[in-house]
Amino acid sequence: MVNSAVIDQHGAAPVFGLYINGEWRAAASGKSYENRNPARPDDLIGSFASGGTEDVDAAVSAAAEAFTAWSMSSPITRANILYKASEILASRVNEIGRELTREEGKTLKEGIGETSRAVQILRYYAGEAQQPTGEHYPSANPATLLYTVREPLGPCAIITPWNFPIAIPAWKIAPALAFGNTVVFKPATLTPLCAVRLTEALAEAGLPEGVLNLVTGSAGEVGDPLVNDERIIAISFTGSNEVGRQLKMSATARGAKVQLEMGGKNPAIVLADADLEHAVTNVINGAMMSTGQKCTATSRAIVDHRVADELSERLAQRIGALRVGDPQEEATQMGPLISAEAAKRVAGEIDRAKREGLTLLTKDGASTDLGDGYFVRPALFGGVAPDSRLAQEELFGPVLGVIPVDGLDEAIEVANNVRFGLSASLFTRDIGRALTFVRKIQAGVVHVNSETAGAEPQVPFGGYKGSSSYSREQGKAAREFFTQVKTVYLDPPPSA
Repeated sequence: MVNSAVIDQHGAAPVFGLYINGEWRAAASGKSYENRNPARPDDLIGSFASGGTEDVDAAVSAAAEAFTAWSMSSPITRANILYKASEILASRVNEIGRELTREEGKTLKEGIGETSRAVQILRYYAGEAQQPTGEHYPSANPATLLYTVREPLGPCAIITPWNFPIAIPAWKIAPALAFGNTVVFKPATLTPLCAVRLTEALAEAGLPEGVLNLVTGSAGEVGDPLVNDERIIAISFTGSNEVGRQLKMSATARGAKVQLEMGGKNPAIVLADADLEHAVTNVINGAMMSTGQKCTATSRAIVDHRVADELSERLAQRIGALRVGDPQEEATQMGPLISAEAAKRVAGEIDRAKREGLTLLTKDGASTDLGDGYFVRPALFGGVAPDSRLAQEELFGPVLGVIPVDGLDEAIEVANNVRFGLSASLFTRDIGRALTFVRKIQAGVVHVNSETAGAEPQVPFGGYKGSSSYSREQGKAAREFFTQVKTVYLDPPPSA
């Protein structure tokens, strides 16, 4: 058995293995792929095992074999392991946070903050594992004890994106394990190191062999066979709408339970009575932090026309002053896009918006002066039409459009007139308008006087319309997805 995730230390960078049935191992094919720093592509972080069908089969077999014992284990045992894992992760939070920044490109503050959030998530589900479950019901027969229990589903596939490479895996894997399921974990190919670090913490905390299995590799070589494996009972996926729809069709055709969290086109509505400086700060944080690469990022500022010019001017000044550069430097406020392809796509969307006649209010062009990293300057467009591509499609980058409207009713209509419905925010001093917004907005996460991005682990998370499969993650809602209900009629034997 290999006790370290590093299976080969020769060459320019370490080679990290798959974790299957309690063992770190090379891919069956012997292949691996490189992972590089998006701020400095010449910085090779490491090579990672490139799994395939044979590795997926081994991981699913291990998860299926381990399920019986794990599902019958005490919830207290599971809670203790999750809590120990949180302590291990907490002891490494600065180190892993720096690795996250190097691997994903968000700022050092954000990388350490996300790692700390993963610690919080593990601790929360350690507590949730010990909470009461099931219900007692009155029966028509007074002698019958009628009740329900919640039981785990079986082996689950966890498929996660690159933009929150340790927090999203934690908020899926922790409840799956807490409630007695086993897991095969497929992380994004762009951020495998964070997946390795989370797996290491859980393994060191004492998870039995086969309960958690990590298979790195491409969607075609790992994701597809994992989704189509009949032994996988449930799949929790966060990623693009296109991939999510395909996954749902494949998985539900064979009867698997599916949970999808996908895109967003999130509005921040600013009314004329709002504190504009407060609104500007929160709109920028929502739109530009993490380089706009959040499913909950603000991409539309829907603004009362009476303050639209002033707000646009303030936004342009503040956004133009953002310090873009190497995210490992503490002064940096915005790092690179995740890849060369992402930078090219976002820059192309900015050029397209300009060709369509939209007014760019910030400095133009890619940040080529910052070196070879995948940098794009943050972009603010003014006077955006609600039906334009910029106002309708998720761009997943530091691009914000200001849409002037005539009051709250039109603002809500514009906000709802997209295919997404993940998060939304309103800035106002009027409690009545705030309540109207909360009631009428079509979004699963609603903020009043705060940014669209951000979610706490103790509450449900998910979207409306095309943003979700109408299921919810995190909080107590996670138990609903990762368990099934058994109804029990318990009658005493006949008296002698």
